[in-house]
Amino acid sequence: MQKIVFNGHYLMYLDTAVADYWRGLALPYQEAMHQLGGDLYVKKATLEYNASAKYDDVLDIGMRCAKIGNSSMVFEGGIFHGDKLLVSGELLYVYADPATQTSRRVPDALRALLEGYEKGEAMTRTQVGTWQELERDAASVRTEVFVEEQGIAREDEWDEADKTAVHAVVYNRLDMPLATGRLLVYKPDVGKIGRMASKRVLRGSQLGRQVLDALTEKAKLRGDKEVILHAQRSAAGFYAKSGFQERGEPFDEVGIAHIEMFKTL
Repeated sequence: MQKIVFNGHYLMYLDTAVADYWRGLALPYQEAMHQLGGDLYVKKATLEYNASAKYDDVLDIGMRCAKIGNSSMVFEGGIFHGDKLLVSGELLYVYADPATQTSRRVPDALRALLEGYEKGEAMTRTQVGTWQELERDAASVRTEVFVEEQGIAREDEWDEADKTAVHAVVYNRLDMPLATGRLLVYKPDVGKIGRMASKRVLRGSQLGRQVLDALTEKAKLRGDKEVILHAQRSAAGFYAKSGFQERGEPFDEVGIAHIEMFKTL
């Protein structure tokens, strides 16, 4: 009736921003909390209204971790339309045992991660190495994405090429593997990138780009003049943003439509 956003919806906007904050930390939330042995629960949420958002307004949500106590942390958020602050909010979380919901001290690892993120420190690192060095972590990501999510048969996922390929794995600051890919020798002076995979909950966080850049740089350093890859049709746009071009006609690979793409080095 008032032609403005209902006041309770702003809490949902802030909660959505918190979910994206965890992506910024490169943390798959559920797995990370299980590894840390706790979970976060909202203790108090407050909003201060300055102006109203209207239907069809495009809003920007800002979020930061403002304070970390012994067992609690405070997130401050702002909801903007352009440069105008419409609503500011504060979310007080308590870190607790998920079984009893009794408070626990915020783990040092999580505390350091949050403080580092707020200082602008990198949340991920990329390691390039052999299958012997990276098999466990690369295989865990590939199994989750290709076998469990996409339904590719296990016998189609693993091959002898893994043993001679160069592999890349992206890790977060809890040393959890998040994304992977591999580089093969396709023919003289041409490398082939494949098995590109990243955890579903963190897609859109540039993890795949980090893997792609690391493998492309490795190909360039060893003297390759070109790299190719077989991109799933749904991912062709992602590779195009990194300078890859389509070549030839689409084809089927393990029941999924692909297109060959290449990049000159």
